[in-house]
Amino acid sequence: MTINIHSLPGPENIIRRELSNGITILMRTNPESPSIYLNGFLDGGSIFDPAEQLGLANFTALALMRGTLQHNFQELYDLLETAGASLHFDSAVHNVRFAGRALAEDLPLLLGLLAECLTQPVFPEKQLEKLRAQLFTGLTMRNQDTGAMTSLNFEKLLFDNHPYSRPVEGHIETLQNIQRQDLVNFHKKHYGPRGMTIVIVGGINPEAAIAHVQQALGSWQNPSQIALPKHSTLPDFPPPTTRRHIELPGKSQSDLMIGSFGPLRSSPDYLTLAVGNNILGQFGMMGRIGSSVREKAGLAYYASTSLNASLIGGSWLVAAGVNPANLEHATDLILVELERFVTEAVTGQELSDSKANFIGRLPMAFESNAGVASGLWNLERFQLGLDYYQLYPQKIEAVSAEKILETSRRYLDPQRLVIVNAGTTPGTPAGGTET
Repeated sequence: MTINIHSLPGPENIIRRELSNGITILMRTNPESPSIYLNGFLDGGSIFDPAEQLGLANFTALALMRGTLQHNFQELYDLLETAGASLHFDSAVHNVRFAGRALAEDLPLLLGLLAECLTQPVFPEKQLEKLRAQLFTGLTMRNQDTGAMTSLNFEKLLFDNHPYSRPVEGHIETLQNIQRQDLVNFHKKHYGPRGMTIVIVGGINPEAAIAHVQQALGSWQNPSQIALPKHSTLPDFPPPTTRRHIELPGKSQSDLMIGSFGPLRSSPDYLTLAVGNNILGQFGMMGRIGSSVREKAGLAYYASTSLNASLIGGSWLVAAGVNPANLEHATDLILVELERFVTEAVTGQELSDSKANFIGRLPMAFESNAGVASGLWNLERFQLGLDYYQLYPQKIEAVSAEKILETSRRYLDPQRLVIVNAGTTPGTPAGGTET
């Protein structure tokens, strides 16, 4: 498949600037669009959460729009709604993330409100309690959701005492420990321009956009801003296969996860494993896993794989939703497929189909301003290089069946896996469950 690589984001059409206070700006103009999409991040994620206050970073990020020195909660949303614009914040392990959209002519408004929320939040007590109640509701629902509890416990076991093992949203008991002053202090310590990135894509004049960012945020300083801690390694490779069952009575479905560590997003292994993962549990009807467990055996409502890569590592896992009565049979079939994947090379047809799928869908990822902004966000977040997408097709073409097999063996050991399920499990022995 031939792609005009110069139509993709690259060094000749991405503008990258750094302001004197440390903010990085990435832009790509779309002259056919009357609107803009904006996103970005700064260092202030859950990696900074104290153990007894898990969820603090997320609570702080979600509270930024609950009121500022200039506008209360309702006024902020009225300003956005009147302009047909949007803006929101959330948190991940490493970062606070933000995203918004507006007509191109309203970029100054959007940037002004972004700056206002980042630099002047007042965290009004009444609004914080409303937000806390919403978060409590979400956590209560999470604790009864088989998929969410499987994921939470899978990460807890796999990443064992590493920041990746802790839920960004925290727990009900840790959220109860957070007071308004904790948000004020967290904001003071962790919100600042150093390491911040803003991406703007759409019908914009680049120099005008830079000037708007400079006006809104160029004078922002925070000498107290704490640098992102360095966690260069993950825990040791998982011990011999670890299994856990979380009992959730009365559920008609059990959710299952089986997996191990994955690569850094910036690792040379990532694209090789991404192609392999597509074959294993994504392409067509969820790849080999979906074909074996769902289509042929009829044991699962869904069954697929995912490769989740971040700054310092990630996970490679199989997820399935099954009738509790079929749990053990489905688990066994998945383990058979994982064993086959690390002992036999993928077929030539599987490889060529997967490569064509990866290359063919690349231009589609950049059909919208939001898609382009997401792509540029990834370039800066993981330091992939401005030419990453233009080199992408040839990197995919260079992936071989032998390389997939060799690389997969370094990440998947069928004797060293984390296996977690949540739901009602018939015949679970006494003491073998965890609530």
